[in-house]
Amino acid sequence: MTRLYLTRHGETEWNIEGRMQGSKDSPLTELGIRQAMQLGKRLKDTKIDVVYSSPSGRAYNTAKLILGDRKVNIIPMEELMEMNFGIWEGMTFDVIRKEYKEQYDTFWNTPHLLKDFPGESFEQLKLRGVSAVNKIISENEGKDILIVGHALIVKAIMSHFENLPTEKLLDDRFIQPTSLSVVEVEQDRYEIVKYADTAHYDI
Repeated sequence: MTRLYLTRHGETEWNIEGRMQGSKDSPLTELGIRQAMQLGKRLKDTKIDVVYSSPSGRAYNTAKLILGDRKVNIIPMEELMEMNFGIWEGMTFDVIRKEYKEQYDTFWNTPHLLKDFPGESFEQLKLRGVSAVNKIISENEGKDILIVGHALIVKAIMSHFENLPTEKLLDDRFIQPTSLSVVEVEQDRYEIVKYADTAHYDI
């Protein structure tokens, strides 16, 4: 059996400021560092054979904090980068909501209908995320794998395991900073053991 541990980076400065990050980056806050260390404590007795991380600093540094003193390779993987938001990156949600109202509403409410978007589409995001996770699984059969990414790329990957269409990609549960999702893979069968769990916040 191959076991995937999927998480998002810890809280960042731009999260606090309400800014779109995407392919741009901002540093972890003190809370974000603590969240990563809390997840590290939760997983301290869990076997992790290999780590794949988005190369964005906020994700890569989260991966290092989770691992602590463990001697496990962190493999940067471009395909795990967050959704590219184009000219929206660095803008606050309030500004985007005012200046791009129709696109903003479509983005959150009917993502499958998003057209003429300045960045990446949800279909492109999902294709990228699914391709990445399938490659990771095929190259690490039988291993326990930590994947550190971002809210929407993790959401896209999990929607694949849930067999959800793109129009439902943003439904229901939000991917909180360092929340933990666990998926067990046996040949072509997937079982979601945990989804965006934050029990370690109290550690």
